[in-house]
Formats: sequence, structure tokens, C-alpha cells
Amino acid sequence: MTTITPAEIDGHLRFLSSDLLEGRAPGTRGGRITAEYIASQLRAAGVAPAGDSGTYFQRVPIDIVGADPASIKLGVGMTMPSAPNTGGPAVAPRSLPQLRYPEDVVLWAGSATENSSASGEIVFVGYGAKAPEYRWDDFKGMDLKGKILLVLVNDPPAPASEPALFGGKAMTYYGRWTYKFEEAERQGAAGMLIVHTTEQAGYPWHTVVGSWAKEQRMLPRDASLPAPLGFRGWITDSAATVLLKQAGLDLATLRTQAASRDFKPVSTGIDFSASFHNTVQHLMSENVVGKVAGRDPKARNEYVVLSAHWDHLGMGPAVNGDSIYNGASDNASGVADLLGVARAAAQGPKPRRSLLFAFVTAEESGLLGSDWFASHPPVPAKQIVADLNVDGGNILGRTRDVTVLGENKSTLGATIAAMIRPQGMRISPDDHPERGHFYRSDHFSFAKAGIPSVSIGAGNDYVDHPAGWGALQEEDYTEHRYHQPSDEYREGLDLSGAAQLSQLVYRLAIRLGNDTAWPSWARDAEFRR
Repeated sequence: MTTITPAEIDGHLRFLSSDLLEGRAPGTRGGRITAEYIASQLRAAGVAPAGDSGTYFQRVPIDIVGADPASIKLGVGMTMPSAPNTGGPAVAPRSLPQLRYPEDVVLWAGSATENSSASGEIVFVGYGAKAPEYRWDDFKGMDLKGKILLVLVNDPPAPASEPALFGGKAMTYYGRWTYKFEEAERQGAAGMLIVHTTEQAGYPWHTVVGSWAKEQRMLPRDASLPAPLGFRGWITDSAATVLLKQAGLDLATLRTQAASRDFKPVSTGIDFSASFHNTVQHLMSENVVGKVAGRDPKARNEYVVLSAHWDHLGMGPAVNGDSIYNGASDNASGVADLLGVARAAAQGPKPRRSLLFAFVTAEESGLLGSDWFASHPPVPAKQIVADLNVDGGNILGRTRDVTVLGENKSTLGATIAAMIRPQGMRISPDDHPERGHFYRSDHFSFAKAGIPSVSIGAGNDYVDHPAGWGALQEEDYTEHRYHQPSDEYREGLDLSGAAQLSQLVYRLAIRLGNDTAWPSWARDAEFRR
């Protein structure tokens, strides 16, 4: 098999994370340079174009919507003297302490409109989940049309008597912010605020500000969907606590009540209003798609997809004087790895099946590029065998383990485990299943389309470092560099681990490409087709 070297990956990583690309935001000059660079590297490696009209580019329509911070107006007051269904003390009608943007709340538009506004009574809806398979309904048939929903992040906790409820320690899709906004629209709500805690969200408040207090990107809205929310937003736990206290409500008590199937929505008596002006742009970004044709005349019409997102956050609020969110780890490193795999596959022995390389856009805005790819695939979806995704390469050295998001959801996990075992490697479990990593990267778009999918990354057991070192590095990255300008290229990176991971993905792609069987979902997988 063809070898992928650290030097090869280093060349890609240096360029893709450079200030020249200005954070690789879709629809920007830096984003276009990024896509052209990837296409040129595929062309040079001998990977054939597989995008629109014989090109390397699959056009992805994206609406860019940016709220003008100076136009944001927030209003909070009481709509009635008490919240009778809580037993709280009477509260005389009055104005409540006002919320600050972005210190207390972060808001953005629910659709591509020049003016966003919503007002209504805040109704606390627990975890905002409607999950019949768990016999769970936080809404209990209450009419929530025109209301502002206040919701907790993550899933309801699993009690000792029911340890598998909502996946136990592992987050389900019901815990993701994307689901909560979708469900709020189905309920006819006017807006939604998600209560943020670092422990439950998996990232600190500054990540919320860095990700959402800026232009947002979204696919054109499908006319078949419910009416969009007037705004989407997050609120800090401390701000929500103070706000509810003024209405005679205790957030800690409400959180406890929300952990029960018997929970019913709580009308708070608090009126919340928000309005702001948006700049709206309609533009095209691009997925970059290449193909290595299989050698078997029949099997070459079956495809193993390998994916990595090329975008990051672009330019944003300055931190220590730096406003370029380079995204070296997230995900210039993954793109660099996959470019190495594409070059090796094009120049090495060909598998029976074809390999489709998808460098997708707008992952940071909600998996938009992979969503578009999965719903508008360049080949028939029924002919896609699997998706192997790389989101965050290994820049810290060789490991004795790997992580596989989705390991137990399909036979892909067992295939990977069997392949790496002879090399003395193993799959390590997700250290933080409560953070819902499976639902936060591009393989999830393929999973929703019924295609067995995993995301493959480095583990934490580093060959040249003591036990526990890798976990400390991961926590340090999450706290200080994830979605921050400090996630940038630095000299002295140990890319031997990047070459190791790339070689593993390459071997797996060839193995799946030569197999006669198809990967299959586990019996209890929610995406089984």
C-alpha cells in the first residue's frame, strides 16, 4: 500500500490553517481559496472530479444571515401577577432585570429574513423532548403557539431504575440543540432559549459567543417545514436563574422536576421580547468531491465515501488581538489527513468498489455541506456503502488507540477493531458520551440518510507520553483553543500520529472497497434502513 508521510500532511496543514485563508468561512475569499486548493491537490494526485458538470465542485446554496449587534433590543417583564401552576409566591407586575447581549444571551435569526422579532410568555419545557420510544413527552399537549420556550440542554438524566433511558450516559439526538430548535418549530413556538452550562453543553460560554454571536449560515428553507422561529438563542445558567427567581421560580427545582416523565410545561408569567436587524446574503459555497474508480466493472458502482469538512469560523471577535479563527485542529488537520488518503488511493492498488472523497462545507453552521451532499448525492444514495469521516486529525504523536464515533451503531466498529488489533491497537470508548459527539460531525448527515457511518480520530494513549497525558491535552484544547483564534498551526507538532491515522483510514477504505458484504446497522440503531 502507498505510504502517507508526516511531511505530506504538514504541507497541507500549514497552508490550510494560515492567516491567508482568514478562517476558511464558506462564501468568503478564504473559503474559495480553500476549495480551489483542495481541488488542485486532488487533480495533481490523479483523483477524478465527481462534482457538478464534470467539475470537482458540488454547489451548495447557503444563506448568510448576520444580526446587527447595535440593533438588538431585548425586553423582559411580567405578564401576570404570579405563576399559579408552580405554587410560587405572588409577584407584582413590574419590569425585571434586563438581559445583556452577549454576556447573558446570544440570539440569531431563525431564517433568512432582514428583520427578526418574537415576543411572548416564557414557558419552561424541561428538556424539550418528544420521544415516544422512551414514553417521554415534555409538552403534554400544551398549546405553545407564540410562546418563548426555555429549555435545558442535553437529555433527561437516566435514573438508576432505568439506566438505558435516553442512551444512559451517551447523548441521543434529543439532547442536541439542533433537535430542540426543530421541535420548537413543530410546536409552533415564537422563539427558544437554551439554558447553557459548560458541563451539560460540553463547551464553555465563550464557545457559544464565538460560534453564534456572528453571521450564521443555513440552507434555503424547505417549504414543507413548519414556520421558522423568530429567533434562536442561548442563555447562561446564571442569567436564567436570576430571571426565574424574580418570578418566584427556582431553576434548580425546575431542573429536578424536568427529570421526570410526569413533568408538565411551566408557564412562568415572564414576557420576553427580542428584535434585531439582519444583513442577508444568498450565495453558493461548494463541497469538493473527487473519485477513485474501482477496478471491478460491477462493484465500481458501489461507493465508500470518505469525508472531512474544510470550513471553520472565519473572522470573529478578537481574542488577545487575534480575530482569525484558523481552525488548525478543527478541521485543517482532518482535511490534510484525507488529502493524503486521496493521493495514496489514486496512486496505489485500486479496490473493487469506488472511493468517493467529499470535502464538505459549512459543518460549523450545522453540518450544512454534508446535509446537502447526503440529500443530493452525486451518486445514488442506495449505492453508498458507508461513510468514513475525519474531524480533527492527530497532531500530537502516535497512539496505541483510536476513537470511533458510532462504534456500536453498525458493524463498522467491529471491522475497525479487527483490522487494528494485529498492530497492537484498540478502540477506546468515548470519554464524554454525554457530549453527543456522534451528532456533531458530518458522518451524522449520512447516518440520518440510512448510511452506516463513523468518525475516526486519535485516542488518548500516546506512545511517547505517560498515561493520562492525552486526556489532559484534550481538556486543555477544549478549554483554551476549541473554536478560538488560538487553534492555529505551531512549530513542533508531532505529525507522526497524523500519518498513522491517515494510513489507518486508507487501509479501512481499501478493505471496505474490496469487501463483498455491506456494513449493516445494529438492530437498535435509530438510523437503520
